[in-house]
Amino acid sequence: MTAAAALAAVLTSPALADTLIDNVNGITIDEDGKVDRFTALVIGDDGRITKVIHRGDKAPKDVDYRIDGEGRVMLPGMIDGHAHMMGIGFGALTLDLAGTKSLAEAQTLIAEYAAENPNLPWIIGRGWNQEIWGLGRFPTAAEIDSVVADRPVWLYRVDGHAGWGNTLALKAGNVVAASKDPVGGRIERLAGSQNPSGVLVDTAQSMIDSKLPAPRPEDYDLALGKAQQSMLKNGVTAISDMGTSIRDWQAFRRAGDTNRLRVRILSYAGGTQDMELIGGPGPSAWLYDDRLRLNGVKLYIDGALGSRGATLKADYHDAPGQRGLAITGPVQLRNLMSRAAIDKFQVAVHAIGDAANADLLDAIDEMAETYDGDRRWRIEHAQIVSPSDIAKFGQHGIVASMQPVHQTSDRTMAEARLGPDRLDGAYAWQAIADTGAVLAFGTDAPVEALPPFVGLAAAITRTDANGEPFGGWFPNEAVSRAEALAAYTAGAAYAGFADGKFGRLVEGEWADFIFVDRDPLMVSPSELRQTEILETWVAGRREYAAKPEQSSGPGR
Repeated sequence: MTAAAALAAVLTSPALADTLIDNVNGITIDEDGKVDRFTALVIGDDGRITKVIHRGDKAPKDVDYRIDGEGRVMLPGMIDGHAHMMGIGFGALTLDLAGTKSLAEAQTLIAEYAAENPNLPWIIGRGWNQEIWGLGRFPTAAEIDSVVADRPVWLYRVDGHAGWGNTLALKAGNVVAASKDPVGGRIERLAGSQNPSGVLVDTAQSMIDSKLPAPRPEDYDLALGKAQQSMLKNGVTAISDMGTSIRDWQAFRRAGDTNRLRVRILSYAGGTQDMELIGGPGPSAWLYDDRLRLNGVKLYIDGALGSRGATLKADYHDAPGQRGLAITGPVQLRNLMSRAAIDKFQVAVHAIGDAANADLLDAIDEMAETYDGDRRWRIEHAQIVSPSDIAKFGQHGIVASMQPVHQTSDRTMAEARLGPDRLDGAYAWQAIADTGAVLAFGTDAPVEALPPFVGLAAAITRTDANGEPFGGWFPNEAVSRAEALAAYTAGAAYAGFADGKFGRLVEGEWADFIFVDRDPLMVSPSELRQTEILETWVAGRREYAAKPEQSSGPGR
């Protein structure tokens, strides 16, 4: 049987037969965190790997089909350790301001989108970043009014921790001069007055969020489809979905029930209420051949650095008197963590500022006295940590879920927010890894773009796409290529209790892998950023091909 005929038979058969994919430059991470190279895989009829063949091994002859890998590089499917599934999907369906370089450019896009969508009752979007625009301040409602004043406009900042609205949006949310700042939030005011400027930070966003038209179930289904397409195109076969709502979960279940769930989703409910609604007495079972599971809950301590919501031990360098916004106080945090842990839900907590990380590390130390066993307490972001607190990451099986591209995106902003003397524990990947904590890398998409090889390049260089700064920003915190690859595969799987199921190309795990056009362990950082995904396979089935005629279509 020819390779083409074999492949066609594999992709169209309802159940896979034993298949040998050979002549590959295979790379995976072994159980010791070392790079393992191989030349072929055998995939069983259930989509799991039955044998890994190394150079010098004899290829089995009792297989039904053989596929020639044509010498291409095969890697485990990338796992995004922290992202927002529906944020990716709905981001593809709404106004995208990511990448805008100026306020004027954003205004042009807002006006164009409104003109192209005259029947939308609200204009909704995300992706703006006043730091990139060089404004030195937040944008205002009047600056949206100048281009769209006939309906409400509500636009989330790139990190999701602030929203920018026009006058009609503020009116819909009843945001007025007399409005009080909510706990954990802030209403930005016009200089010299109490009048709202148009930006609401962290929990204050709910004043307008609650007025937005609710998406329909079919909107969720469409968004999920868009998100899956984006993941597969970028070589991402699994994702830790941070902040899953009950409506998100229902969309995931509908996709699974109708064989439209093409990737793997590790869900963390957006608060204990949704945790209980989805999981009931505990984490869900693994569903749809390990494509979906509710692992635990996502909690927040603070906001983001860009909107000065991250809680710091000392004042913001560029805003004396401000130390951030505590979304969850110490007592409430411990109560919520305990509520989850008592029923064995995994706890994942957003902590960006050094004060937030210090409180969370102390809380985990306290919780561990009562809730023993394999908990894998997750600290999401861990961006700014006091050097004196870093050693605590090595205790209690803590997982540091970090996003390398945040460092390259945030560098100049972090310098402004913290000043030159408080950067030693910023984005400290290597120092945290040295404590023994497991690293799980991701993107926080749609906050950052999904392509994982951009993150891999940032992780090993601490430089951006332009090679800045020369030599890397605090280059001692860069990790090795093997460590970076592990954090995007085996480490991210471990972080979500998926180790042994997927994340490595080894016997017994699912055959989730990608073919790429270059060896990520050998090319230069600039070449690494340009890595192209040739094919993406999930459970031994090809779900994406750069050449559309080769794609297999929906998963089983």
